[in-house]
Amino acid sequence: MTHPGEITRRQLLRRLGMTAFVAGPGAGLLSACATAGTGGEPSAAPSITASADTKNPFGVDPKKPLEVVIFSGGYGDAYAKDLHEELYKKEFPGVSIKHNATQQIGTQLRPRFAAGDVPDVLNNSGPDSMDLAALAAENHLADLTVLFDAPSIDDPAKKIRDTVTPAVIDNAKINGKDLVLNYTVSHRALWYNAKLFASKGWSLPRTWAEFTALGDTAKQEGILLFAYPGQKGPYYQLWNVLYTAAKIGGNQVIIDIDNLVDNAWNAEPMKQAVTAWVDIQAKYGDKAYFGLDHTQTQVKQLQNKLLFYPVGSWVENEMAKDKPDDFEYAIAPIPDVTAADKMPYGAIQVGVGENFVVAAKGKNPQGGLEYLRIMLSKDGARGFTEKTENLTVVNGAAAGLDLPAGLMSAAKAQDAAGQNIITDARFEGWYKELFDYGTQQINVVMAGRITPERFCANMQKKADEIKKDDAVAKQTRSQ
Repeated sequence: MTHPGEITRRQLLRRLGMTAFVAGPGAGLLSACATAGTGGEPSAAPSITASADTKNPFGVDPKKPLEVVIFSGGYGDAYAKDLHEELYKKEFPGVSIKHNATQQIGTQLRPRFAAGDVPDVLNNSGPDSMDLAALAAENHLADLTVLFDAPSIDDPAKKIRDTVTPAVIDNAKINGKDLVLNYTVSHRALWYNAKLFASKGWSLPRTWAEFTALGDTAKQEGILLFAYPGQKGPYYQLWNVLYTAAKIGGNQVIIDIDNLVDNAWNAEPMKQAVTAWVDIQAKYGDKAYFGLDHTQTQVKQLQNKLLFYPVGSWVENEMAKDKPDDFEYAIAPIPDVTAADKMPYGAIQVGVGENFVVAAKGKNPQGGLEYLRIMLSKDGARGFTEKTENLTVVNGAAAGLDLPAGLMSAAKAQDAAGQNIITDARFEGWYKELFDYGTQQINVVMAGRITPERFCANMQKKADEIKKDDAVAKQTRSQ
């Protein structure tokens, strides 16, 4: 009997889409799935140990072919074909690389994983992506710890894990193992019009007192200090409150919430964060915005009717067609709420995405790891940004590039934050019912219909219900 949250082997296969391959007469459950083809437990993934050669730390055979599968979505595939693969060929002259770009990742690869004929590198993205947890359970994913501990191409004295934003390591894990490389970043903080601030001679507020003082100044000119969309976007403000709580009390505040720790929502930093933003709304906001969606609110900001808007770095591209010449997107960290905030001014939330994995049972996993190491070089990361106008997880890689203003601002903010990165709130994906409830409750508290204390109590009650519900699979995180 399985416990809530556990999945059976047959469920795993179903998630992988492999049940059609194991139904033959006399076939063992895994005979066409696990690469060993012996039935029973899946074959173990071959381990790769690092060598002392900093130029070839995984012991790549320079003559062994490499196969790369790329999701050809919004980023296209030129960054792989014309950049990363060419850098690999430069390192191993004469090597053959098979390049496959598709939007049907799962459709193409499920039969291949079932047959044990897998690519070396997989960009697992898009609506038809593979279930990585199921692949991990079948030992199909190479352990990336050896990659993160490998010397950086740019500075062999540094490990790769020290050259990327910390969210890369935090989000690499499946069942405690480093199996996934997330390559791109988005930045969530407060966004504003840098040209307006320059024309007014205003400086970014670093403390809450400076924040409210600017609110008083802006109010005299008929400008709101802050607004968020009450329709189709109130979760922007839920994120903002959570990140503010982490700014005050450290990332453990969000980690405890994700882990359904008793009274996590009633923690003092959470109450302080909600109270601070409710006060801002009451003194410097406009209830009319509760009736607007995200696009309408973003247009208001383009018209300089509000200063700060809590959103992610995608907003610049989203509003590119509507943005007037006198508007320049820029990122502003959350000001210090108290004199004793655990995270310093400049801390921002950096979210990671666009995952890559190496097939542990492929023909060339060593080459797959080296391919990812090349992607994480400054040449590999800078070139990706040039081709896609999106930032990567590699710190400092975008320095000197001619980027859109908002993207450049985000890159500088990421570099300035260094290791002071506010963590993501994973209960959004783990417990959708709790997140949806929070999205509704944030409007209620921001409108002044309940107190911050009641908001926290309501969220805690909902979290307790989910914690006690055996039908809901539970997840945990340590960092």
